[in-house]
Amino acid sequence: MNKFLISLIGLTCGLVYSIAEFTAEDCWSLGLNKANLLCSSCDQLGKYGLNDLKDHCKQCCHKDENADAVKRYPKARLEVCTCKFGAYPQIQAFVKSDKPDKFPNLNIRYVRGLDPVIKLLDEDSNIQEVLAIEKWDTDTVEEFLRTHLIPPEELEEGKHKTDFLKTNMV
Repeated sequence: MNKFLISLIGLTCGLVYSIAEFTAEDCWSLGLNKANLLCSSCDQLGKYGLNDLKDHCKQCCHKDENADAVKRYPKARLEVCTCKFGAYPQIQAFVKSDKPDKFPNLNIRYVRGLDPVIKLLDEDSNIQEVLAIEKWDTDTVEEFLRTHLIPPEELEEGKHKTDFLKTNMV
């Protein structure tokens, strides 16, 4: 009976250990930031030949919000003053790179004296949300836009459906 109990305790401890998540320090030592790592990012590692990191990544990540819960917008506008690029080199790097070209529904506007912000807009270009992005790096801006902007192809699909319905109205 004692051997059975000891085996059961050992098995339980092993199971708890395998399910347990890494601490923030463990993740940091692996090069992962537990505070802002989403599990969907771990799923992308295979694209870059980094499947060896996937198990560790999964133990450091936060579950993504439900995709339906993430509010998505048809347009966005990044506003920044070029005179402040020196204070925000990551925003400058994003603006001057080819990354904005990946988002045809992103408009960049230069506004004198303004710290960098992203304005999320509805289909009529009415401002729905404004976010200060002065502490963001280029990857954060890109990931945010990928998450919160409706891809242009989805917008076009919806537009064609709407146009089709309007043309068939009696």
